[in-house]
Amino acid sequence: MVFQYTKAFVTIASVNCDNLVDFYTKLLEQKPVILIPNVYAEFNLLNMRLGIFKPKNTNESEFEAIAKSKISLCLEVSNLEDAIAHLTALGYPPPGNISIASHGREIYAYDLDGNRLILHQANEEC
Repeated sequence: MVFQYTKAFVTIASVNCDNLVDFYTKLLEQKPVILIPNVYAEFNLLNMRLGIFKPKNTNESEFEAIAKSKISLCLEVSNLEDAIAHLTALGYPPPGNISIASHGREIYAYDLDGNRLILHQANEEC
């Protein structure tokens, strides 16, 4: 038997679920396609789904921010400066300096729970 999957998506656990859903609603400029307040929300992004869920009380300790996550949510943008301005307009401090990587320009930012966001603008050749 061959392992087959039909879809893949990223989920973020948060004990502050509603606040994080609000953050991503503003950042992505769209409402969730599924919303169960303080339980689960799901956004349909280009070629990906992003789910945000509140862990059950018995599992909350697994998701407390003891250390920074090793996973990053990377969002490729058409204009990095516009993306930085949008994040700043939402009331979040401007991210650090723009860095140059082999695949383009990028900045690191963080959501309300400290999850790393990488806003990335690809090189013209990519």
